[in-house]
Amino acid sequence: MDLALGAMGSLLPKLGQLLSEEYKMQTSVKQDIEAFSRELGSMRAALQRVAEVPRDQLDGEVKLWAGDVRELSYDMEDIVDSLLVRVKGSGADSDMDGFKELISKMKSLFKKGKARRQIAMAIKDIKEQVQDVASRHERYKADGVFANLAAATRNTVDPLPVALYEDKQRIVGIENARDELIEKLCLTDASKNPKILSIVGFGGLGKTTLAKAVYDELQSNFDCAAFVSVSRNPDLKKVFKDILFEVDKERYFIVVDDIWDVNAWKIISFALMASKCGSRVITTTRNLNVSKECCSCNDDMVYNMKPLPEGHSQRLFYNRIFPKENICPPQLEQVSADILKKCGGVPLAIITLASHLASNQQIKPKSQWYVLLNSIGSGLTKGDANLEEMRRILSFSYYDLPSHLKTCLLYLSIFPEDRYIGRNRLIRRWIAEGFIQDDNFELGESYFNELVNRSMIQPMNIDVEGKAEGCVVHDLMLDLICDLSSEENLVTILDVINEDTPFKRMVRRLSLQKSMTDVTNTRLATTSISQVRSFTIFSPAINQMLPISRFEVLRVLDLQDCDLGESKHLNLSSVGNLLHLRYLGLRNTDLKEIPVEIGKLLFLQILDLGGLNLDELPANFVCLRNLICLYIGHRTYLPVGFKILMSLQELTGVWLKEDGDDLEALGYLSKLRVLSFRWSSSYSHEKHLILVESLGKLHKLQNLDIVAFDDDDSIDVMRGWMPSPHLRRFETRGWFQMLPAWIRSSSLPLLSYLSICVHEVRSEDIRILGAMQALRYVYMKASGHATTEEGTVERLTLSADAFPRARECCFEHVILVPGTGMFPPGAMPMVRKLRFGLRVLDIIGCDFNLTVTHLPSLQNLVLSTSISMEEEKNLCSGSEKRSCVDPGLILWEASTPSRDSMHLGCCSQALSSSCIVQA
Repeated sequence: MDLALGAMGSLLPKLGQLLSEEYKMQTSVKQDIEAFSRELGSMRAALQRVAEVPRDQLDGEVKLWAGDVRELSYDMEDIVDSLLVRVKGSGADSDMDGFKELISKMKSLFKKGKARRQIAMAIKDIKEQVQDVASRHERYKADGVFANLAAATRNTVDPLPVALYEDKQRIVGIENARDELIEKLCLTDASKNPKILSIVGFGGLGKTTLAKAVYDELQSNFDCAAFVSVSRNPDLKKVFKDILFEVDKERYFIVVDDIWDVNAWKIISFALMASKCGSRVITTTRNLNVSKECCSCNDDMVYNMKPLPEGHSQRLFYNRIFPKENICPPQLEQVSADILKKCGGVPLAIITLASHLASNQQIKPKSQWYVLLNSIGSGLTKGDANLEEMRRILSFSYYDLPSHLKTCLLYLSIFPEDRYIGRNRLIRRWIAEGFIQDDNFELGESYFNELVNRSMIQPMNIDVEGKAEGCVVHDLMLDLICDLSSEENLVTILDVINEDTPFKRMVRRLSLQKSMTDVTNTRLATTSISQVRSFTIFSPAINQMLPISRFEVLRVLDLQDCDLGESKHLNLSSVGNLLHLRYLGLRNTDLKEIPVEIGKLLFLQILDLGGLNLDELPANFVCLRNLICLYIGHRTYLPVGFKILMSLQELTGVWLKEDGDDLEALGYLSKLRVLSFRWSSSYSHEKHLILVESLGKLHKLQNLDIVAFDDDDSIDVMRGWMPSPHLRRFETRGWFQMLPAWIRSSSLPLLSYLSICVHEVRSEDIRILGAMQALRYVYMKASGHATTEEGTVERLTLSADAFPRARECCFEHVILVPGTGMFPPGAMPMVRKLRFGLRVLDIIGCDFNLTVTHLPSLQNLVLSTSISMEEEKNLCSGSEKRSCVDPGLILWEASTPSRDSMHLGCCSQALSSSCIVQA
C-alpha cells in the first residue's frame, strides 16, 4: 500500500473482482461500480502528484482533500471486504455430505442473495461519497492548486550544508576521523589514477563538516581545489560551472557534497575521471548505494560515518549551553545524560537541543529540560525554531523516499522508542497490511535494505551473510516519523495523545505502548474502534487489552512478548469473529492453548506461535488455506490433513508424526521456501525414505533446518536427497557419514550458509566447499576429538581462488595436515573468522609455515591441537618448546604442555592487535 494512495492500490482490483461473473451483479450496479472506479483512478493520479511535495509546502485545502480521499478509500475497502467475506461464506461446509450438505448449500444461496442486495445498497452509498469528493477535486483543480505542485517541489532547498558549517573552535570530535580519512587518501601514493573516498551516513551526523575539515587540511597540497554541493534536486549545469571555475589545473582536490542520486554522480564522474595526475575526490551522501557507486573501483574507500562517542557528545553539548566554564550544574547532570542518550551521538541533534535549552542566552529551568526529554521520540518536539529546523533537515531524507517506502518507514512508529524490530516480523506485517502485494518476501527484504542503505533505520545483528536481522530507529528519526504518521493518520499511538485532545479522524492503526491513565482509558472505552485495521499492544499495557469483539475489520493483531498467561483482559475465544484477520502474532505470550475458533479465520496469512509450548493445533486448523507463514515450537504436531495448506511458504518448528501421513503430506506443500522440522531417530528406515522423497518435491525450497532429536542422530539417509537448486541455507546437527554428493557448486549454486556434521572428512571435501562461489558461512564438524587423529584431513593445500566470498569458516574437530602453502595468496580473501585443528607433530620443527598472513581480512583464528599420550611423552620433558612459524607469529609456548589442548597466543600482523587465538 502506498501512503499517498490510502487503500486505492488494493481497492481497485477488488472492485474488479466484484464485477466478475461470479457475483452476478445487476446491470445498474455494475454501471455504478464502473463509473466510480474511473473516478477513483483519476483521484489516484492526483494523489500521486500530491505525494511528490513535502507536506509543509502543500496548500491547506489540498491536504484536506487528499486526507478525505484516503479515508474514503479505507472505508470503501472495508465495505467491499465485508461483502466479499459474506458472499464467499465460511467455507467450512465443504466437509459435509448428504442431506446436511444440501441444506448448507441452500442456506448459502439465500445468504448470497441477501449479500448481493447489501452490495447494491453499499455501492450506491459509495457512489454518492465519491461524487462528493470528486466535486471538491474539481473546485481545487479550477483554482490552480494542483498546477503549482511541481513548482513547489523544484523550490525545495536542503538546509543541511548551511547548518553544518561551523566555527572551527566549536567543532568537536572529528579530529580522529579527519586524520583517518587523510591517511586513506594517501597523498604519497605513486599511482596517477584519481582516488575517490565516499562518506556515507545518517542525516545530521556531520558528513559535510568532516569533509570540510579534510578539505581545509589538504587543499594546499593540490594545484587547485573545489568544494561544491549537489543537493537533492541538483542544477547540474551550475554544479559543473562551480567545478570548472575552481579546477583549471591538472592535479586537483574536489569535495562533491550531498549527492542524493546515482545518476547525478555518474554525470559528474565523467568530468572527473579523465585525469591521471593523482587527483583526489571526496563525496558525501546519505545513501549507501550512491556511496558504493562513487567507489565502484575502490571498495575500501567507503567511509561509514560514526556517531560521536559519549565524551565528545557531552563536550559539544556543554560547549553550547555553558560556553564560559563548560561545566554542567549538578542538578542538570542526570537530565543532560538522558538527553544525550536520545541524541545518540548525532551532532546536529546535540547542537539543536542545546540551542533550544539555551535560547536567547538564557538557560531554561530544569522542568523544561524534562519536558524536552520526554517529548523526544513521541513526535511532539515542536514550537521551537531550532527544533523545527532540525526536523526539516531530517525530513529531507524522508521526502526523498519513493512513496511506497514512505509508508513502510512511517509504519515503524507502531514500535516504542529503543525497541529492537525484527526484520522478518516487520516484512510479514507489511505483507499483511497490504503494503507489499503478492506475498513477495524478497520485495519486502529489498524495502528493508533500502531503508538501511538510505540511513533511515539503523541495522542490528548483522549475520555472517551480511544481512541485518533487525533494526532500531534513532530517537530523532522516530520523533519525525511519529509526527508524520500522525499527520497522515497512518498510526495512532494512544499513550502519546494528550488527554484533552479529541480523535480528529477515524483510528486505522492503533499502537498501545504504555499503561494508560484512567482518563485515556475511559476515552478509549467510549471511542469507536470498529474501523481499526491494525492493533499492536506491548507488554506494559497488556492489562488494558481491549475486547476483541469491538474490532470488526481488524487485519493485524500483534501481541508478541505480552504475558497472556497472567492477563485477565484477553478472551481469544472471540478471535473467530475477526474474519478479515491476516496476521496473528502470539509469539512468546505464554499461551497454553489455541482456541478452536481460529479455524474460522479463512483469510489468515501469517500465524506466529513461536516460543509456545503447544502439543498440537486444533483439528479445524486445516481450514486456514490462505496461510502462507506458520511458526510453531519444535514440540508441536500439525493436525491430520495439513497437506491441503498448499499456500504455505514458510513452516518452522514442526514435529512430524511417524504413525500418520505427515511425512508424505509434507511433499504436497510445494510452495515452501523455508522449512524447519524436528528429525526423530525413532522413524523407521522406510519412513525416513518417505520423508526424503517428500523433501525432494519441494522445488522452491530456499532454507532447510533439520533439528535432530539427539545430537548423535544419523541423517545419512539424506544423502539420497535431490535438493532444490534454489537452496540458500542448509543447517543440521544430525550426522552424515560422508559429505553428500549434492553439496557441490553445480548442484547448489546459491548456497550461502552451510552447517553440517560429517563423520569422515576428506581433503577433497574442503576443496569442494572452497569452490562454492556463493558460500559465506561454513560450519563443518567431524566426529573426532582434538586429542585423537579422527577427523584428520591429509595434506591440505587450497587453490588460490578458494572460498571467494566466505566470511566465517569453522572446521570443528577437523585436524588439517598443512601442505606447502596451505593458504596461498588469493584464498579466503574475505574470511574474518577461521577455526581448525593441527597436530603437534606438524607444528614442531622450523619448516612449518601456516601462511595465515596471506589472509587479508582475518580477525579471529581459533586453533585446537591434537597430540597422543606417546607423542606428549616424547615431546615434553619439562623444558619449554616453541614452534617455528611465520615471522612474528608465536603459535604456542608452554613449559608443561600436558593438557589435551593448549592455549595459543598470537601476534601476527595479519590479525588485529586484540585477537586471541585459543585452542
